[in-house]
Amino acid sequence: MLQQVDVGVQDPLAYEEFVGRRVMDELHGLAEQLRGRRILNVNSTAFGGGSVGALRSMIPIYRGLGLDVVWQVITGDERFFGVSKAFHNALQGAQFHVSAEVQRIFEMYSGHNASLLEGDYDFIIAHDPQTVALRHLHGSDGARWAWRCHIDTSQPDAEVLDYLSPFMRGYDALVFTMDEFVPGALEHPRVAVMAPGIDPLSPKNMPIPERMCRQICRWMGVDLERPLLTQVSRFDPWKDPEGVVRVYRAVREEVPGLQLALLGSMAMDDPEGWAIYEAVLEQTKGDPDIHVATNITGVSSVEINAFQHQSDVVIQKSIREGFGLVVSETIWKGTPVVAGRAGGIPLQMEDGVGGFLAGDDSEFVERLLYLLRTPGEAVRIGAAGRERVRENYLITRLLRDEMRLLASL
Repeated sequence: MLQQVDVGVQDPLAYEEFVGRRVMDELHGLAEQLRGRRILNVNSTAFGGGSVGALRSMIPIYRGLGLDVVWQVITGDERFFGVSKAFHNALQGAQFHVSAEVQRIFEMYSGHNASLLEGDYDFIIAHDPQTVALRHLHGSDGARWAWRCHIDTSQPDAEVLDYLSPFMRGYDALVFTMDEFVPGALEHPRVAVMAPGIDPLSPKNMPIPERMCRQICRWMGVDLERPLLTQVSRFDPWKDPEGVVRVYRAVREEVPGLQLALLGSMAMDDPEGWAIYEAVLEQTKGDPDIHVATNITGVSSVEINAFQHQSDVVIQKSIREGFGLVVSETIWKGTPVVAGRAGGIPLQMEDGVGGFLAGDDSEFVERLLYLLRTPGEAVRIGAAGRERVRENYLITRLLRDEMRLLASL
């Protein structure tokens, strides 16, 4: 069988303080429609990936609502995950040739994973390009299948989309993060749009005493008497970590003593991430004011939470972005963000409400300098975005959207 990920049970009533009774009543009503149905989520990693945070939060709440929901992870070697990461990049706009060998590797491992998928389920939700062939190679087994795409597919490479589209069309429903991400060349009768949501009670977002936040940051080498700039992201070319270092160094010319933290997560399904991580380490070598750390070196969700609290500004220099939920996570803590105009980031904030949007390096530098030089305004701007997140980007809204889709299927 595929590896099953252990998760707990969360009492859904714990979220009532954030969203109110009416929303909780709606979630319970939707759960009643799905009572007795078995739901399986399948993705490619138990840590570090874009779908992981949502699954770790949603499944315990589903179970708290009385539903039978499980999570399993596919397997593969470096060749398979190299091909699937190339598909990921190509769906976000990079060019990639789908050779006969690429097809052989992808379909061989996809077929193996399909053969390991056992059990009787009413709904199966497969996540991202790594899993897209499962429905075709496994067959429906009487289940309703949905494919959930977490990345920006607004400008996909035509050759890769042409190869993957027949797999996508086999699903009963396709789910994208934004309307703009639904490829125009992809025809399917059932397409749903669901933005992600943050979990205010997860280790990454739960309230932490400031004393503990400060202790964590000091433990990781940060001098809290000096300003701190942070980016939290995977080591991925679309997050432009090397561009973050360039911008930081330009800002430091005007703000002596500024520190930078680059906090990333390494995932089992992303061999490319290690090369980018090594490149960033080389770029920052010898600079004691740049702190590069990952989940492999001790950075958990709690450390990220502390850094988002204690940073003067958080940067998200995305070029392409599935959604960039780290923006909402940061704004929820009252910290201002300067972020690229990519994917769903502009939906989460607007200039002056939670932070600022920026384009090229010079615009990032200008916005960062403004916030670092006017700390009172930075506090006001950071706090202004929290209500927007509460209304639109909490995990309860995502649960509602997904249950509505499953009930309709």
